[in-house]
Amino acid sequence: MKTIQKLLTATVGALTLAAAFGVGAADKKVVVAYQTDALPSSLGIANGDYEKATGYQIDFRKFNSGGEIFAAIASGDVQVGYVGSSPYAAATSRGLDVKAFYLASISGTDEALVVRNGSGINSVSDLKGKKLAAAPVSTDHYQLLALIKSQGLTEKDVQVFAIPQPEIVAAYNRGDIDGGFVWDPALTELKKNGKVLVTSKEVAEKGAPTFSAWVATGAFAKDNPEFLKAFAGVIEKHTQSFVSNKAAWNKDSDNAKQLAKLLGGTPADQAAGLLNLNLVPLSAFTTLERRNTALSVNHQGQQPSVTLS
Repeated sequence: MKTIQKLLTATVGALTLAAAFGVGAADKKVVVAYQTDALPSSLGIANGDYEKATGYQIDFRKFNSGGEIFAAIASGDVQVGYVGSSPYAAATSRGLDVKAFYLASISGTDEALVVRNGSGINSVSDLKGKKLAAAPVSTDHYQLLALIKSQGLTEKDVQVFAIPQPEIVAAYNRGDIDGGFVWDPALTELKKNGKVLVTSKEVAEKGAPTFSAWVATGAFAKDNPEFLKAFAGVIEKHTQSFVSNKAAWNKDSDNAKQLAKLLGGTPADQAAGLLNLNLVPLSAFTTLERRNTALSVNHQGQQPSVTLS
């Protein structure tokens, strides 16, 4: 059982350990995997903040999903990555040695099930007989299955395709599927000819919570604690910047323009995506711990109990 509270504790512990070391490794290199989510911390990729703060040469590589990132981690091609709780749980259950060192966000409205205009789906009770899709081994796939189960349905009643997001967009636009549980930029694309039926936050509130986190291989975390501290510091800097001054991240801002150049879409798309996030800055850790949350994520065969109507 993976709990958000445990991850918070592990994050604080990792950063405390890292604080004992200094940064000074200009000759060191690392491969970092990121995704297309609209995140304040992605600005550090665009403007070079991570390299400046860590002193490392960083090869940033873009992936379509956490499942793809963990495959690259398992092969030794990637040392650090941004992933969701479902692929994280799946990877650790298979024995992959990875450590979460920064909890970035919990379920928000930045991920959602969008249904196509003309699909005949007006509520979650209309899902029977429909064709839906989500990225394989993703938090979206996990929540889509939870949503289906909440209606007393199974995958025999609803066709679920586990395909990469670019393929989801293409299939949706062709009319091959009725909806997709996705994140940006696919979320923005699907909404052009459809509507949001339910968000990740709503599914989480009914019993299927998820989170996103930055992880590192166990070996890299052990040998490079100073890198993790500095890297997390950049994430936190941009997270706090957005939380404290959202106007600096609007559609006309340089921040939104840089994110669009890096991640795709328009500055307006990026600005809108940022507002859908449920970020967890370090300043919120104590509050979350005191909440003694019962939120838990179990993706290892046991489906959650969810009630939606």
